[in-house]
Amino acid sequence: MNEIAFTKVKLPFGWLGNMAPYPIAYRDKTWRTTEALFQALRYEDEEIQELIRKEASPMGCKFRVKAIVKDLTQRGEMHKRVVEPLSKQDLENMELCIRLKVQQHPFLLKQLLLTRDLPIYEDATSRGKRGSNLFWGAMKTPDGWIGENALGKIWMKVREEEAGKKP
Repeated sequence: MNEIAFTKVKLPFGWLGNMAPYPIAYRDKTWRTTEALFQALRYEDEEIQELIRKEASPMGCKFRVKAIVKDLTQRGEMHKRVVEPLSKQDLENMELCIRLKVQQHPFLLKQLLLTRDLPIYEDATSRGKRGSNLFWGAMKTPDGWIGENALGKIWMKVREEEAGKKP
């Protein structure tokens, strides 16, 4: 194996994905997944955050966020979304979510360290070049990976820093 690629939660390395069922505690509340916390961090409005937090599934969370964006757009209230998707702050929020995930689930940190120095990719190949797929993830081509792979890079950064802490 010369790389780590993750897609669905139930497949190998699926725990690296934001949809994986690892609750995250943040500011006295528990979020079912890193995806839920990450999406909620785009808003300061507590009512919106609670709508996201209370979703039972990660996909429900994504659909809820789409509905929230549609509703805010129609009402002319997009100012309630305080973090622009794919912005520097969005990246910082994702990194925060990943760090919380490994801090609160130490066995995931052990798994991460077992990946040694292999490159990590969020495999968005099946999702194509739509939306933010090639920002957060990458697509496998015959010539290699294309895309920013921001989520994979965050995982590799966290791994490198955590490996440096080990005696």
